[in-house]
Amino acid sequence: MSEKPDEQNERVWDPLVRLTHWTIALAVVLNGFIIDEDALAHIWIGYAALSLLALRLLWGLIGTENAKFTSFPISFSGAARHVSGLMRGQHPKYKSHNPLGALMVYALWGTLLVVSATGVMLENELFPENDAEYSGQFEEEEEEEEDHDEGGEDLIEEIHEGAANLLLLLAALHVGGVILESRLSGRNLVRAMISGPRS
Repeated sequence: MSEKPDEQNERVWDPLVRLTHWTIALAVVLNGFIIDEDALAHIWIGYAALSLLALRLLWGLIGTENAKFTSFPISFSGAARHVSGLMRGQHPKYKSHNPLGALMVYALWGTLLVVSATGVMLENELFPENDAEYSGQFEEEEEEEEDHDEGGEDLIEEIHEGAANLLLLLAALHVGGVILESRLSGRNLVRAMISGPRS
């Protein structure tokens, strides 16, 4: 499993893992820093990221050995041992994500799911107060409903924005962690996610 050192000199990230990794990363950067949140492109990029995440999660069940969830289970104790080992100059190789990296992967995926789910809720107008024709037909009844819906929409929007900010923070920590571990271990982890092999 992922907590055991890999005896081989190289391991390979399969093409689908690399494709979903970089396209989701691009989507996060675009929607987080470049595309206006009210733009139509923001919405479509969000749907694309959600679709890619769904594909990656499916691949975690039926994909190649190193891509499967069983190859990088959640292990807080394993992550602690990994950090302790790095501090002592130990750099074991893993078949898949190391235990600390695995925790980050699941945190990123979970946060992205929250961002996507709340984004879909806002986009599909589950809260109908913006529908002028609808509210015009039922003015009196809609007044109370609109107040309730507006509060609900505000809550969903706050969750969406908070999760989006958390996602950007986690992504920054992820990049920093990859750079740090690459320097400490002497292995180029970024190149491994680009080309596949990792020495």
